[in-house]
Formats: sequence, structure tokens, C-alpha cells
Amino acid sequence: QVQLVESGGGLVQPGGSLRLSCAASGSIFSINAMGWYRQAPGKQRELAAAASSGGRIVYADSVKGRFTISRDNAKNTVYLQMSSLKPEDTAVYYCTQRIQTAQTAGSFNDYWGQGTQVTVSS
Repeated sequence: QVQLVESGGGLVQPGGSLRLSCAASGSIFSINAMGWYRQAPGKQRELAAAASSGGRIVYADSVKGRFTISRDNAKNTVYLQMSSLKPEDTAVYYCTQRIQTAQTAGSFNDYWGQGTQVTVSS
């Protein structure tokens, strides 16, 4: 099947930077959208950034100008470059990719990574 593996989380001081990566593997036929969600303690999961296969990119207002999403389609990988981090960015970050497999030709399903913790604290 399909597996998404995330990396790059950790502890960083306010104003610092981190880069998250999420690589998909398995019997992948095609990938549509890729994105990053985050969930802070006691809060609902929210979209941080997303990128379509056609190049359309959306950001949450709270991260605009500080986060950059990018994708390497040859590697089935999506990245999230986070700069000027704030304590309120502390959350578990989840990647998601909308993938069509050889077994589901004609339809896309959303797959999720296991989540990676990002903590912004001095």
C-alpha cells in the first residue's frame, strides 16, 4: 500500500527555522494535492499549507510570509520550510497526500503521515 514518512520536527527557539519533509512510498500511480496540517494541544487540527499538482498554493493566515510549502514530484515528497517560528506554532504537524494507486485507478484517496512534533520555546 502507501506509506507517508515525516521527518524534521524538533525543538527550536522563537525566531528559529525548521524544515519538515514527508515522503510517500508504495504503489503510487499519481499524486494530486499535498499539504500540511497541524494540531496544537486542546485544539482542532487545522490546515497550515497545501499545494495542488497544478501549482496552486494556499496558506493559513497565521503562517503567511513565514512558511513555504514545496513539492518534489519526482521524489513524491512535500516540504514545509518554517521560519520566524513563534511559540504558537507549537503543534504536531501532519502531512497528507492525495494519491491514486494502481489498485484504485480512477480515484484518489487521502493518506496521512504519523505526525511530527514541533516545539517552539526558549
